[in-house]
Amino acid sequence: MKKLYILFLIVSLTTSVLQAQIINPVKWSTSVKKISDTEYELSAIATIDSGWHLYSQNVPEDGPIPTTFTFKSDANYAKKGNTKEEKGHTVNDAVFEMTIKFFENKTTFKQLVKILKTTKTITGEVEFMACNDVQCTPPTTVDLEFILN
Repeated sequence: MKKLYILFLIVSLTTSVLQAQIINPVKWSTSVKKISDTEYELSAIATIDSGWHLYSQNVPEDGPIPTTFTFKSDANYAKKGNTKEEKGHTVNDAVFEMTIKFFENKTTFKQLVKILKTTKTITGEVEFMACNDVQCTPPTTVDLEFILN
């Protein structure tokens, strides 16, 4: 009986650990392109696992969490305009029952900045959620670092 109890405990713990694994279908990287002596294009690149999609920055009210970029306030630079996104796919989403724009596989978001004082790094974060046909991730925030050359 004691062996049966220990076996049950091991199976229960293993199942709990497997269910508690964090799903992370979107990986983020950054790159920087120098436009002029004082202007840079910051790129945040999302690599999205197969079968998953990442939502646009602009989604209808009561829809999924939009992808949102926040850059740390810093007197060394100024943002020029809003963060731009690629074309993506616009579909009638059955889960949210609305027309939504999303991205699959890989996409890049770009932000222009003007350098006001010498700086080597610009930091920020991205908040997003991703879904597949079965589930969605909770809203997730990832820190971003852009190294200026």
